[in-house]
Amino acid sequence: MKKQHFVAAIVLAVSAVAPMRADLSTSSGSPRASSRGEIIEQVLVKVNGDIITKTELEQRQVSALRQRMQGKQVDPESLKNDETLKKALAEVTPPLIVNAIDELLLLQRGKELGLRLGDDQFKAVVANIRKEQGLTDEAKFQAALAQEGMSMDDLRKQLERQMLIEQVQRQEIGSKLSITEEEARVYYAKHPEEFTDSASVTLREIFIEVPEESGGVSVTKDDEAKKRIEDIRARALKGEDFVKLVAEASSSPSKANGGLIGPFSHADMSPQLLALVEKMKQGDVTAPIRTPKGYQLFKLEALKPQALQPFDAVRVLIADKVAGARTQVEMRKFLARLRSQAIIEWKNDELRKAYEKQVAAESAGSGQ
Repeated sequence: MKKQHFVAAIVLAVSAVAPMRADLSTSSGSPRASSRGEIIEQVLVKVNGDIITKTELEQRQVSALRQRMQGKQVDPESLKNDETLKKALAEVTPPLIVNAIDELLLLQRGKELGLRLGDDQFKAVVANIRKEQGLTDEAKFQAALAQEGMSMDDLRKQLERQMLIEQVQRQEIGSKLSITEEEARVYYAKHPEEFTDSASVTLREIFIEVPEESGGVSVTKDDEAKKRIEDIRARALKGEDFVKLVAEASSSPSKANGGLIGPFSHADMSPQLLALVEKMKQGDVTAPIRTPKGYQLFKLEALKPQALQPFDAVRVLIADKVAGARTQVEMRKFLARLRSQAIIEWKNDELRKAYEKQVAAESAGSGQ
């Protein structure tokens, strides 16, 4: 079991389960604050009374550095002595602390809405993870959890955390993502390149192989293959069925499909072949082409010009594109509002400065 596969399965399972239900009996406050380990840990920041500890931030830092510095050893000792890691750490920390605070704000909002992961939902998600990962055997599943350093309780907390955030996003900004017919048509008109199918070419081929001998290619064998493909081309030009000629003579794997290959976009074709095809019309046959292994000729079976897809055919795609762009904008607005209303108490001044600088940079970059 590879670690990234199991963790990815947890993340993917979130979107597959039904939305969490509201439950007015949900306990208030942060369960993390009651654990003995966190009571004695160094608190870096309080957000509306909930805390982010040094250990939590370090876990995020190590995870980010491992992804960024693929294959490089990342541990507390190397972070002290490796200058490359130190530089990378300074770069990843500001967005990490912003993300940590934003996640905490979203979780707090989810609790205000009374959202929770029900027992049946949790069981359904776990069952799906086990099925997808081939972990139906209980012993293998427990071994996979142990490899991640997780218990079932840890797994539930991680799933609930992810689902809570996702559900808050849906509830708070979902209604703002719809697009009117007029907006869709405006987007379609302004971005025609996104909905234009590129030109494509479908060919049929015949390939005659020139056998190699110990001393290289025999001139006699080469001449025989060249004469044979020229004869085949002549028969094709007289109107003989090209598919039958393929079956009779071709030694290409495409023979099983009547020599049919493609469709190819112009970008997929070699410059030499593209230069030939551009001069042809449907039904034309090329002159024989010498390749490293023999002789080849092509028939232009179909030529599809570049075409703009009809609006009705891409209406759903347009809605997805616009919704994707709006999601980012609306989430930035929503998080900015949550931040402005939050009581954030810093216990580390360097982190506070990094946080404020990162938030300012993100706001400037988004035009807020």
